[in-house]
Amino acid sequence: MKKPLIAILLGLGAFGLAACDTNEGPAEELGEEIDDAADDIEDEAN
Repeated sequence: MKKPLIAILLGLGAFGLAACDTNEGPAEELGEEIDDAADDIEDEAN
């Protein structure tokens, strides 16, 4: 009984992670822009 339940939960978890990757919200986009700006500053310092 526990094995099918575990398999279902793992499947739903994997599906949730995959769905999050394709639907980026404004906070995710802002975070990426900040990361890119920090990388640019680091590159200029080196």
